[in-house]
Amino acid sequence: MAASGVISFARFMELALDCPVYGFYEQERDTIGRRGDYYTSVSVGSLFGELLAFQIAEWLVERGTRNAERRNGQGTGGAMQIVEAGAHDGRLARDILSWLRLRRPALFEQIEYAILEPSERRQKWQKEMLSGFVPHVRWFDSLQAASTSDFALRTSQFAGVLFSNELLDALPVHRLGWDAKERRWFEWGVGFADGRFVWTRMSEPIHDSRFTFHVPRKLLNVLPDGCTMEICSAAATWWREAAGLLRQGKLLTLDYGLSAEEFFAPHRAQGTLRAYHRHRLSDDVLANVGEQDITAHVNFTAIQAAGEAAGLETEAFVSQAQFLTGIAQRAWQEGRGFSPPTPGQTRQLQTLIHPEHLGRAFRVLVQSR
Repeated sequence: MAASGVISFARFMELALDCPVYGFYEQERDTIGRRGDYYTSVSVGSLFGELLAFQIAEWLVERGTRNAERRNGQGTGGAMQIVEAGAHDGRLARDILSWLRLRRPALFEQIEYAILEPSERRQKWQKEMLSGFVPHVRWFDSLQAASTSDFALRTSQFAGVLFSNELLDALPVHRLGWDAKERRWFEWGVGFADGRFVWTRMSEPIHDSRFTFHVPRKLLNVLPDGCTMEICSAAATWWREAAGLLRQGKLLTLDYGLSAEEFFAPHRAQGTLRAYHRHRLSDDVLANVGEQDITAHVNFTAIQAAGEAAGLETEAFVSQAQFLTGIAQRAWQEGRGFSPPTPGQTRQLQTLIHPEHLGRAFRVLVQSR
């Protein structure tokens, strides 16, 4: 705890999820899927990764063809690079690489697949899962580490696809409250009292530029006292750094999220912060520390602006349903790497795109340079 006995919620969330000893994401148990605490697109089955692999292959071939034309047909110019940030146990990487090896063998041989993973324990899980893909896969603990390595993830050299799936919504957020009487935002911190963690209003005023966001004056006039929202400066910072390292290619993320104006819908007056414990949604994010997932919706408007400020062009901001449906239609109708869907694949796709499952809650942002 800080000297005052109160820490920011961002620090609490960081420790609850990523503490090497007690963090939820460090637990030696299956936290995802039927037996775990929550479902993801990956846990639905291999189809999610296979559709992503199809799309990534299209992007890489398109880039290689364009570069070859610029060099008057002298080849694609070396390895094709794919970077996955936050691979959890490695299942998504396995599904992507398995499909590429089976369906695009020539492209697969050119692939350099990097995983950005700060946790040594999770790297161990991933290496076990991906043991059959050595030497195509390498690990780095951060964007910065990869950018100074011989993997060549540098502004002057990196070209390919850099993507994340459910990474940004797990980055630490600061929780702000609106004081209608004083007409200013304050920060909620976390204290400890009577044997449990409790919300505590922090005394320090908010001056940090990380909390800068624009709310129309008319909206401020009607915001209820105590209206709550989350700010994730870490997500915008990560996206900006990733964009800066991309010389040519795509930057992609799939995640829970909203546009900026959607955060102020009346039914979100208490923000989007939530926890998942044994498949049950909970608003008590201070309970079951280290035993439940904590997430907050990504502000895609802020992420998109960060990428565009770094020189990227926004190609798509759509629902997961729109994104995956488009890929599936091309893959199955054109028959390029996909046989007619089996009943099992059809069920997987329905879960991935259905608005009451994963189709509407997840958004997809694609930017390029």
